[in-house]
Amino acid sequence: MERRTLAFALAAAIALPAACQSLCTSERQAQPVAVLERFVNADCETCWSDPATPKAGARELALDWIVPGRKGDDAPLSMAQTRDAVARLAALHKAAPDAAEAVRTARQPARAQLRIAQGEPVNDYIGTSIQQKPAAGRGWQAWLLLVEQLPAGTEGSPVARNLVRNVFQPDWDAAPFQRKGARWYEARPMYIPQGTHRDRLRLVALLHDARGRLVAAVQSHCEEK
Repeated sequence: MERRTLAFALAAAIALPAACQSLCTSERQAQPVAVLERFVNADCETCWSDPATPKAGARELALDWIVPGRKGDDAPLSMAQTRDAVARLAALHKAAPDAAEAVRTARQPARAQLRIAQGEPVNDYIGTSIQQKPAAGRGWQAWLLLVEQLPAGTEGSPVARNLVRNVFQPDWDAAPFQRKGARWYEARPMYIPQGTHRDRLRLVALLHDARGRLVAAVQSHCEEK
């Protein structure tokens, strides 16, 4: 499939879901009061199945990141490791853990609103969109995360997980052309890594203000049309 055809198909999958498809957006979904991010070093196989793994509390959202370790592709958890985990740790002012570390961040009230949507997978990509409003000020840091929802017990995990599979960071400051009226908007395909269960894919978006505070956290929910 040519790139232009693929881009059109992905855009159509977001905008006009067919009757047999699911409509997946963050609309009408309550935001969590806090986000629990669990970072596991890819070298630490037992960390994944550790019964002491922190659990998300009521109205909290858990995210799971596999951090590249010293063993590279030979690491036990290498199939799910991502360099984006290192970038996320840096944004949280944390060093990469030798084993595992959990970071809990409370969401601060703010006027900023996020909306995300996902389409149907096409080849190895899935159409996604993110918008923020109002489009005011500078220094916003948005994270659009493609996650795979894993039930408790998957590969011995004692907890359910939202495993981060891919990441996109829109740079609203560097791309003023993306401003549409009172909102910032971006639609793009995201690559689906090999080994991902496509029926378990969801989107999560986080928004930090210029002071680094978490001011919005949304996740997609799929409704059958």
